[in-house]
Amino acid sequence: MEYKLSTAQQLGHLLTANRKAQAMTQAQAAARLGISQARLSELENSPGRLSIERLLVLVNALGLELVLRSPVEKAAPHSEW
Repeated sequence: MEYKLSTAQQLGHLLTANRKAQAMTQAQAAARLGISQARLSELENSPGRLSIERLLVLVNALGLELVLRSPVEKAAPHSEW
């Protein structure tokens, strides 16, 4: 599934929802990451504070991948003659 994110808060919601969908507690996910449960909670609630390195580790731990792509260009409208 693909998600378009426009805000850091959307990222936090996505990470939390994905973790919960896997029936993984914050404590379990934090243990995979080598951080405390409190720190993971902080990152899920304030994802704008994530470093790129930490984001990539977190995404991988949740079985996700980070993909950046150019927006699809809209075709020019066809004009009638």
